This record gives sequence, structure tokens and C-alpha cells, in this order.
Amino acid sequence: MSIWEKNTGIKTKSQIRKEVLALRDSLGEGERKKGEILVTERILGHQLFYSAESILAFAGCGSEISTSEIIKEALRLGKKVYLPKVQGENMSFFRIFSVEELAAGYRGIPEPAVDTEKYEYAEKAAERTLMIMPGVAFDAGRNRIGYGKGFYDKYLQDKEALQLRTIAIGFGCQMTDAIPAEENDIRPCQVICG
Repeated sequence: MSIWEKNTGIKTKSQIRKEVLALRDSLGEGERKKGEILVTERILGHQLFYSAESILAFAGCGSEISTSEIIKEALRLGKKVYLPKVQGENMSFFRIFSVEELAAGYRGIPEPAVDTEKYEYAEKAAERTLMIMPGVAFDAGRNRIGYGKGFYDKYLQDKEALQLRTIAIGFGCQMTDAIPAEENDIRPCQVICG
């Protein structure tokens, strides 16, 4: 038991990450499909999705929840869709026109080509943007554990208007009792798990 656990009774981020990833990896096909349908329906029916002109999403990788139906519907509705691409220690979002144009990038994650339109943050534009975030674990206080590099925290750090339009998604097994939050952690506005 770490000093942190002994003093607080709360597990460390790395312990929570390891446990939740094992749970997520062990989900059966039926559970996965049910969770994906529930989350997709909630996102597509959400006011933030409906009013958004631009969607900053991610392509599910490995045992992550699939976002392909959300992305396809956003494209069908004529919304601008941007996916992240890791460049060194930072992440930027680039526009896609089809999920077929994605290629394996950082850690094998599907990413867009760099030569497409880059999402440029502006306060007014952010009011018509929705960011759909991945994560490993979430709690009722909307605290989030990512994969450990802090890409989303760094990206959102100076983008207050966009912080107000973020939804983190995942499977029900990714909800946990408590996550130790740090000062630089940016909580999503909402967490939807299915």
C-alpha cells in the first residue's frame, strides 16, 4: 500500500488505470455493443452535439468505446469533424471527411493526415464546437484519468470556452468511486458511460 493510499484511502491514478483497463479489456462483445449503442444515442441526442458546427472527436482504439457511428453521423449532417494527432509532446486536431482516411499514428492510434485543415481555437468558434474525449476512468465528480501523458489537459489548458463543451465517454465499467485530482487536471463538462 502506498503512502497516498494509507493516508487517503484512495488508490493512485496508476493503480486505477491498471484495474479499469483490465476490466475494459475483459468486456464481452454483447456488453461492448450495448455500451456503444447507449453512448452513441446519448451523444447524437445531446443539445451540444445538435448545436455544434464542429466536432472534436477521437477514433476508438483497442478496447476503447467506438466512436465511428458518432463520427459518421456528424459527417452526414455536414458538421466539421476533427480528430487528434500527436506531434511530439502536444496534440492538435485535424479535419477528416471519412473514417477511411485515418492511419495508425502515435501508439497505433488512428489519426488523420497532417495536411488537412487544422482546428484553430477561437472563443466564438468554441461556442459552436463539441469535444468528445476518451479516458480510462471517471468518477461522479467528473474527474478523469487518461493514459498518462496529459495530452487533453495540455490542449484544453488555455481554452476556457472549449472546456465548457466537453463530454468524456466510455463504458460503465470505467466509472470508479474516486479519482485523485491534480491541479492541472481539466474535468470534462459531462461524463457519459454506457
